Amino acid sequence: MSRSLLRFGWVRQVVLAVFFIAVALYFIIPLYATFRFSLQAKRGELGFTAYANVLQASDFAESFSLSLQTALLTILVSTLLIVPTAYWVQLKIPRARSLIEFFTLLPFVIPAVVLVFGLIRAYNGTGLTDSSRGIYTLMVGAYVTLSFPYVYRSVDNGLQSIKVRTLTEAAQSLGAGWFTILSRVIFPNVWVSIINGAFITFAIVMGEFTIASLLSQPTFGPYLYQLNSSKVYEPSALSLLSLGLTWLCIALIQLLGRRSGQSRTTVF
Repeated sequence: MSRSLLRFGWVRQVVLAVFFIAVALYFIIPLYATFRFSLQAKRGELGFTAYANVLQASDFAESFSLSLQTALLTILVSTLLIVPTAYWVQLKIPRARSLIEFFTLLPFVIPAVVLVFGLIRAYNGTGLTDSSRGIYTLMVGAYVTLSFPYVYRSVDNGLQSIKVRTLTEAAQSLGAGWFTILSRVIFPNVWVSIINGAFITFAIVMGEFTIASLLSQPTFGPYLYQLNSSKVYEPSALSLLSLGLTWLCIALIQLLGRRSGQSRTTVF
């Protein structure tokens, strides 16, 4: 019996190893092919000419910085909206949790095209469509809406893993107000969940094309599309650069989250 179990465990490890290698190759081979192609900007030799052309273009830095700013602003706004809402629902109206979750999942079934045209139609003639700053605010609002499914579910799972009512009652017994409870008790305890939702939100905003294009915003997604229609090797180089820069920004956010989580405390 023990031999059969050992043999079954060995076979399972082999299968898992083969599956892991197959998945890794599935992602690595296309990246390698793209990287190899991006080095062929000069006929007959391999070089980083395409990367130099991309980095020297002023539109690249402007579009990437705008998308980075938009992603961070979207994460901030969605966090400030979702965390107090999820906390209040779980503390005061737990029966409405399924209803709130249903509304936060609507961006999954509403296409981005419908969302952006609905926002334009609803706010047509107001300050949100009469100026560039207003249109940018409208775009951020659309991205915040797109982030709801990821941020809410992540924060809700984090709140369920802690004793929200006990922590709230303990804080109130020591004289803490609602702002103190949220900022010094709830936020530090769900910080990891917030970071997890921020990862997905960041990746979505950095690569989003439809909403930014329809609102005529010069973000990174439309810039990559325009470059792809006019250049040959530069789009491959830009795709790899954007992937590396995006992962670098995510790593910085994660590092910031870990340091903030270590420096914060639930003692007030």
